[in-house]
Amino acid sequence: MSQFSSAFTAASSVSLPPPSFYVSVSKRSFIYCCSSSQSRTTVVNGKFDGKIVDRDEIRFGLPSKGRMAGDTLDLLKDCQLSVKQVNPRQYVAQIPQLSNVEVWFQRPKDIVRKLLSGDLDLGIVGLDTVSEYGRGDEDLIFVHDALKYGDCRLSLAIPKYGIFENINSLKELAQMPRWTIDRPLRVATGFTYLGPKFMQENGLKHVIFSTADGALEAAPAMGIADAILDLVSSGTTLRENNLKEIEGGVVLESQAVLVASRKALIQRKGALDITHEILERFEAHLRAADQFMVTANMRGSSAEEVAERVLSQPSLSGLQGPTVSPVLCKRDGKVAADYYAIVVCVPKKALYKSVQQLRAIGGSGVLISPLTYIFDEETPRWRELLSKLGL
Repeated sequence: MSQFSSAFTAASSVSLPPPSFYVSVSKRSFIYCCSSSQSRTTVVNGKFDGKIVDRDEIRFGLPSKGRMAGDTLDLLKDCQLSVKQVNPRQYVAQIPQLSNVEVWFQRPKDIVRKLLSGDLDLGIVGLDTVSEYGRGDEDLIFVHDALKYGDCRLSLAIPKYGIFENINSLKELAQMPRWTIDRPLRVATGFTYLGPKFMQENGLKHVIFSTADGALEAAPAMGIADAILDLVSSGTTLRENNLKEIEGGVVLESQAVLVASRKALIQRKGALDITHEILERFEAHLRAADQFMVTANMRGSSAEEVAERVLSQPSLSGLQGPTVSPVLCKRDGKVAADYYAIVVCVPKKALYKSVQQLRAIGGSGVLISPLTYIFDEETPRWRELLSKLGL
């Protein structure tokens, strides 16, 4: 059987009858109906009536392989939450700073599935994985939706040549008269939920999906697909295989996210407190990642006068404003403040411009320091989470 022979189709049109879907399993014309075994719960006054599995530890799912696995461990380490794994072949580890937390290394799609089944309480995966395997389940709740790594997009790509040479948008693709009940658009993809959903929402009626493992980019050249729907980072692989993205063909923009089981946050003892700590550490670190602390000395008659000069420069406003404090020196036996120290946070992209502006108004001895954390009085995402939970 060809690796592309498992076709995802609903007769002559894309249909989505969750929780069931149809899969053509061979070249013979029969349909196999698969019913979702995913359990459902009911929301009552903002809380779920389903009960979680009784256990003491809080389980945190992390990607087991690939670039996202390494980037996730790096983020946790930067937040002083290093994962301690006795043996790299073991699937269970600990984070010493978080008592009663077990780290479970899993495939990303299994993290989502086990969050839904109650076997995990928290997890870090890509938004594309949550969207594909979570399928909008209300028990999945986003704690942090932008961890700033794992950036990619789920995008439709078609050949640059042949009948697609002058097709540059999803609208033009949909309007091609060749797509009929007997000859549908063939799309190779691993996203058998998001793909049909996207096509249906965009009015493509005659589409058939085939699933495959490995490089999808070869499918159009081999003649077993007209287009592919896959994750794209730089687009280099597509270009090297004579494929192109088209306008309107991006299904979603994805990056790493922190997701949790709603039931676990509400019902499992300690889960909400652990989530709060992880969220605050992530927020403080991510906010500081693109900021530098700039310190300089400036001569002036008063703190107010110096602050007025600093605030006249657009790049020196800081988070809430500059900190201005006297630099006390002893002259002729007396303590006096001829200079003032300026401390301000500036974005990385505006660093050199800020230094130029600071020197232009009399700043000297400019020091630059990277920031590790910036803690707010309370992170907005925490308030949003509590609101989602009805707490």
